[in-house]
Amino acid sequence: MITVALVDDQPLVRAGFSMLVGSQGDMEVAWQAGDGDEVPGREAADVVLMDIRMPSVGGIEATRALLAEHPDTRVIMLTTFDDQELVLDALDAGASGFLLKDADPDELLSAIRAVDGGDAVLAPKVTRHVIGAAQAPEHQEATRNQALLERLTPREVEILRLVALGYSNDEIAEAESLSPATVKTHVHRILFKTDSRDRVHAVLFAFRAGLVGVGELLGH
Repeated sequence: MITVALVDDQPLVRAGFSMLVGSQGDMEVAWQAGDGDEVPGREAADVVLMDIRMPSVGGIEATRALLAEHPDTRVIMLTTFDDQELVLDALDAGASGFLLKDADPDELLSAIRAVDGGDAVLAPKVTRHVIGAAQAPEHQEATRNQALLERLTPREVEILRLVALGYSNDEIAEAESLSPATVKTHVHRILFKTDSRDRVHAVLFAFRAGLVGVGELLGH
């Protein structure tokens, strides 16, 4: 059973998400909060749906506080089009996924299951803004990225490229003539070697390290 927490300052939004999550046989709502300042001290949940803008404490600060207490929790940040300049800050805070608030119910449910399974979710409309925000790194960061990249084997570099291009583990397995279990092992090693929390952070690392270009990312 996937436990899901809901953090949003709009009661109607929380009610809608609660009904949707509660209708699924493999999910249940663990708790709800109407502002980010209500998050610290809450029990752990598998996945948290977090509004990025709230009156007292926003979703970015709340995510940092939450993950400091429960580092294994996965946070899906809910954004509007106008919020997308904050996406990179939310990534740095540890968010594992981003969806626009107008996402359809099936997309939201799929995202919850994906992040609970260790994957990450980035809405296509958000990708362009993430790339735009991830400007060329400073020299010190570029040097660090290169050092991390050199820790990877040639096979891991290629698998990281495919992860960055949005390939699933099964698609990577087919492309590389590997078993899905072997791909999963490679992905775990890549995340560890590149200090990436999850696949979204690995994508950002691959872009900042120059492994994939803007055109490639936006073309997938």
